[in-house]
Amino acid sequence: MNLKEYNKEMLTREMFQPLDKSEQNSEFIAMETKSFARDAWIRFKRNKLALLGLIFLGIVVVLAIFVPIFSPYTYEQMDMTALNANPSLAHPMGTDRFGRDILVRVMYGARISLSVGFSSAAISLCIGIMYGGIAGYVGGKTDMLMMRIVDIIYSIPSMLYVILVMLIFGSNIWSILIGICISSWIGMARLVRAQVMSLKEQEFALAAYVLGASTKRILFKHLIINCIGPIIVNLTLMVPSAIFTEAFLSFVGIGISAPAASWGTLANEARGLVETYPIQIIWPVAAICLTMLSLNFIGDGVGEALDPKKK
Repeated sequence: MNLKEYNKEMLTREMFQPLDKSEQNSEFIAMETKSFARDAWIRFKRNKLALLGLIFLGIVVVLAIFVPIFSPYTYEQMDMTALNANPSLAHPMGTDRFGRDILVRVMYGARISLSVGFSSAAISLCIGIMYGGIAGYVGGKTDMLMMRIVDIIYSIPSMLYVILVMLIFGSNIWSILIGICISSWIGMARLVRAQVMSLKEQEFALAAYVLGASTKRILFKHLIINCIGPIIVNLTLMVPSAIFTEAFLSFVGIGISAPAASWGTLANEARGLVETYPIQIIWPVAAICLTMLSLNFIGDGVGEALDPKKK
């Protein structure tokens, strides 16, 4: 080794010294990896009202399932010795004018009201995603034709669809479900269409197209999945709307037929006794109001949890 190489090696040793093992991780920042769903759940739990609404909704669902099963009374069982009874240990919410247990009927009504709400929301979700996704991705004349059909359906009041379907198929849960779903998917379709039209011009969508991905894969694996946040938020707001529609129809007397009971039916039956036995109308009205309030809280919490700007 000549003098020049020796000086170069010594200079390198002076400038670059091996780092001691105890200092190798001194600047390391440990961070737990989180999935998208877990990160959204953590931020959802910070919203106390949303978490409270979720707990309340869970309690209502559990009671709606198990109370009619384990109760000694049925929703249609009459007791002529206990007409319009006040709340007691035997009947925690009292009885109606036919001696039927109000607690069992309220919980049975919860089955119908919640079933209509969640089922119509799920059906509208599927139709809206398919229709709006195709219209937004294909574009052109296809999009124009599909959206004009949407405008025609939307021009007729949604309540009219429900009433016409119930006149044809009778007053039952399936008629209400079909009537609600005829037009409730329109808002979801417009939302998905707008999201897909903005996302399909992004670099990741163009890259997938260049790499040879099929139209179906681009639409569902790349575009729809990236607008899942607004979709879920809109879905949580569709449920209380459907519950209110069913309750309103039953309240005005064109909903679920007796002896079956929904919250609207119970409120309609107790309306005539509001001056003499006002407590009977409190239970179904409180169930409707608290459930819709909890669902709105959940919708707000989901919106904040899925909004990347609020991280």
